[in-house]
Amino acid sequence: MMKKITDERLQLKNLKNIRVLFLIQTVGIIAILGYDLVTKGMEGMTANPLWLVFIITGVASAYLSMGISIDHESSEKSPKKGLIISLFVSVIVAIGFGILITLTGDLATGTLIGGIVFVCCLAPSLYMYYLRMKRQN
Repeated sequence: MMKKITDERLQLKNLKNIRVLFLIQTVGIIAILGYDLVTKGMEGMTANPLWLVFIITGVASAYLSMGISIDHESSEKSPKKGLIISLFVSVIVAIGFGILITLTGDLATGTLIGGIVFVCCLAPSLYMYYLRMKRQN
């Protein structure tokens, strides 16, 4: 039976080892996906289950990093002001994507893509707002 590591130096070293392993794993996944891209094209690459693993890992890593960045920033920032700015930028980006897609396709596709982009921007904005409010309380 393994004992739990209580020495902080060993815990830090273990975390650094995990970080290196994660980096090696990510490089391996990117190499496999790159090979699929070259040999099978974009559709072949995205059909590979590693593509889904890569995307989910990237999103999870980004959300976990948000918690660290919130703890690192100064507490003088207003969470509501940050949310309003994020929502404003999200709306502008979504409208821009919608207009560009509408110019090359139809209105329904442009509206759908604009809505998807807005939701994809909205989710992290609300999560950041939640983390900032949680930190203030």
